[in-house]
Amino acid sequence: MKNHFMRFMLALFLFYFQPTHLCSETNAANLKTETLTNPLGIDAVHPRFSWQLQSNKTGILQNAYQIMVAESPEKLGKEKDLVWNSGKIESGISLLIPYNGKKLVSTKSYFWKVKVWTNKGATKWSEVGNWTMAFLENPLPKAQWIGMDSMLNSGKLTTKTRLSARYLRKEFTFENKVKQATLYISGLGMYECYINGSKISNDIFAPTATDYTKRVNYNVFDVKNLLSGNQNTIGVILGNGRFFSMRMENVPGGDPLDSPAQVHYGFPKLLMQLNIEFENGEMKTIISDTSWKITTKGPIIANNEFDGEEYDANLELTGWNKNGYNATTWKKAQKVDAPVGKLVAQLNPNLATMRILKPVSINEISKGKFVVDMGQNMVGWLAVKLYGTKNKPVTLRYAETIQKDGNIYTANLRGSRTTDIYTPSADGTFSYEPRFAYHGFRYVEITGIDKMPTINDLEGKVNYDQMANSGTFETSDSTINQIYRNACWGIMGNYRSFPTDCPQRDERMGWLGDRATGCVGESYIFDNQLLYAKWAQDIDDSQKQNGSLPDVAPAYWQFYSDNITWPGAYIHIVNMLYEQYGDTKPIKLHYASMKNWVNYMQANYMKDYIITKDQYGDWCMPPENLNIIWSKDPARITDGQILATSFFYRILNIMSNYAEITGNPADKKVFLELAAKVKTAYNDKFFQKDKAQYGNNTVTANIISLMQGLVPEGYEQKVFENLSGRIEGEFNSHVSVGLIGIQFLMRGLTAYNRPDLAYKIATNRTYPSWGYMIDNGATTTWELWNGNTADPAMNSGNHVMLLGDLLSWYYESLGGIQTDKSEVGFKKIILKPIFPVGLNFVKTSHNSPYGVIKSEWKRDGIDLNLRVSIPANTTATVYIPSPETATITNNGKSLRNFKNIKFITEQNGIVTLNIGSGDYDFKIQAEKK
Repeated sequence: MKNHFMRFMLALFLFYFQPTHLCSETNAANLKTETLTNPLGIDAVHPRFSWQLQSNKTGILQNAYQIMVAESPEKLGKEKDLVWNSGKIESGISLLIPYNGKKLVSTKSYFWKVKVWTNKGATKWSEVGNWTMAFLENPLPKAQWIGMDSMLNSGKLTTKTRLSARYLRKEFTFENKVKQATLYISGLGMYECYINGSKISNDIFAPTATDYTKRVNYNVFDVKNLLSGNQNTIGVILGNGRFFSMRMENVPGGDPLDSPAQVHYGFPKLLMQLNIEFENGEMKTIISDTSWKITTKGPIIANNEFDGEEYDANLELTGWNKNGYNATTWKKAQKVDAPVGKLVAQLNPNLATMRILKPVSINEISKGKFVVDMGQNMVGWLAVKLYGTKNKPVTLRYAETIQKDGNIYTANLRGSRTTDIYTPSADGTFSYEPRFAYHGFRYVEITGIDKMPTINDLEGKVNYDQMANSGTFETSDSTINQIYRNACWGIMGNYRSFPTDCPQRDERMGWLGDRATGCVGESYIFDNQLLYAKWAQDIDDSQKQNGSLPDVAPAYWQFYSDNITWPGAYIHIVNMLYEQYGDTKPIKLHYASMKNWVNYMQANYMKDYIITKDQYGDWCMPPENLNIIWSKDPARITDGQILATSFFYRILNIMSNYAEITGNPADKKVFLELAAKVKTAYNDKFFQKDKAQYGNNTVTANIISLMQGLVPEGYEQKVFENLSGRIEGEFNSHVSVGLIGIQFLMRGLTAYNRPDLAYKIATNRTYPSWGYMIDNGATTTWELWNGNTADPAMNSGNHVMLLGDLLSWYYESLGGIQTDKSEVGFKKIILKPIFPVGLNFVKTSHNSPYGVIKSEWKRDGIDLNLRVSIPANTTATVYIPSPETATITNNGKSLRNFKNIKFITEQNGIVTLNIGSGDYDFKIQAEKK
């Protein structure tokens, strides 16, 4: 078939830098691809290429591709002097194709294009994409780490350390016309960089946080357009971030968990190199060295992510980052020791202000005290335009909730001050927002002003890692919709260069157990691939030499409890990246580390094939009444050995798959043999056949045994009926599990044909339920099911751990969208929605690696309408509730009229079809009685 009969679009991108938007439709007769980004700073020797194929034809499948790479667009156009020509490769895969050409050169730019052959013809060559290499060896070889390793005007190292920001500047000149200018920079803990007074990007909190003894990220920017004339100035502000510790020691006599010490890496420091290429071929390099000037006597007199930022406008350095500034009072920058960690190009995007909210109300609680309500628990800061009085501090205190009298409630913030202070240098209007601190809040108390601000004077800056939204979800049920919105806000608020547990108190750590299953549900909503790939590396970096893994990563808190269910999230996160994104690289990269941990746990904590160690239990099991934090009822507490051993069995089976993927058949055999022994020992010790129960018959013990395939054959239904009966009876169809059990609850109920019970749990508005939180004012998800009554001071208003598998259930069950495990990354799609009584419609979409998948269903009287969209280069298996195909039509016609629809089975009231790419409108007629 000729090209002009076809309508294709290739969306072109490199793996390491994801697109922020899908590209727009292109002209059919003039095939084009849109380069989704211009990635800088790749330090991989084998960058990976991906593309999406779109067409108005149905049943499109790629069967071959060809990639060409050159050092210039001209060479690529002529197809001469190529650095790589893949040739025509017979393959249907369009994800993560590794570069396999000539050796790439540090700091050099490359240009590429792709051509695709399909079962219905070939595309033209795509438009040209490009990327620029970072340093493959010896990053920033000429630059020096500079800073000032002393407190100076900021006091001494204490439990709550205060340290002012560092300001650094450098003027430089050149004479020739600039062809290209690339900036390489790492400022620890955080930096803001300016060239001639303009900020080089919208990034905040750069670079992303790591264990700085293992890995230090640097960023890369194209700054050609910021250079002006022959005289130029670079200015950098350094904040503390996670490098200069927020808490230097435990509170004397206190519980280490209440205010634990954090790892301290040193004073803020800068490494920078600017490479300028001129049109005449000459080069100039500007580096960080002792010729730079530095001062700590700028307006940011303190900055701390727990406590906030203090800004004194009397100390403003007007024009400090522009040409001609008088820096005679500044000191000479010191050459300081480099951080211990390896310097690497950062592959995941930095954070940014991703949304802006306006307040819904402002109330004067007492004279001069104003409380702002954002209407939404959010994470970021308040940007203000206020009228101040000279030298009278204006204080902004942040909180998630308010008290009955309208004052903010801060007891649940523990030792975190969460306060920004601005001191005006003159009477009049000023604008302010912090740079190096963030807050979890809905309410802000403002004092120190005499005039009440208006809503237009304030903006809530919502800050999280830069990533695209990848999913939409809506149903006819308002409770489900609000829970989904709350979940989205909670997820956004806890993406802070690694997934955190909470954003408001003096914790904000990457607890592993919170994300073992949650990461899957999150991946349907946000394109979080690069964030979680980075976090997997953080976990790997935090591993001890003996194999022990931490409970939090990066390990800013040194908690190594040798638990299974928390560190085991490492294996699950890597599995999410494989199944949801089709990426095997994290498996190969971390296989040795994961195997080391499995062997360590087996050697130290396995006895007679039972894992004997568990640290946290079935965390946050709903207590038996609203007034206590932890359940005291033995019948609700699951044996820790059941939790640890069942999870270990699951991990062994995942590891056996990893062994196959990495080409380790001997390991696979070992893992499977050990898993079989664990299963036998587990059932011998914990399973009571006569009662069809595990241990003391908690719902968690039974559901995790069932969902991990541990129940002996023939007893599955009995175990399920036992646990579902307990949920309906003793728990009145409410949540009846803690953090471990809830990872399997909703999908488990659905898998065993009780979606009605799952739907009841999902829509409850009484305790314990997600709806109960909503009825008590929650706009994110709480840490405790009864966080408003048991002890509000213990409750974070923004946790995601209690979501469990709920979001996966929303997309995979209510919407019916999931990847087929036989062809991961949504190359092959399963569409198997459920249709609970009481729910009238569901609309879902997910932008998978291959393109947008849509699943929408609606009840039409007694009939059912199911509309689905399948992206090009994929197929889908669709499960339709109907006794026979004769009752199903597509676009009003019999299924026999469509070659793109293939019948598979017709049994148990379900018709199973195989469909190719395209849009479908199925109508299922109800049986006539």
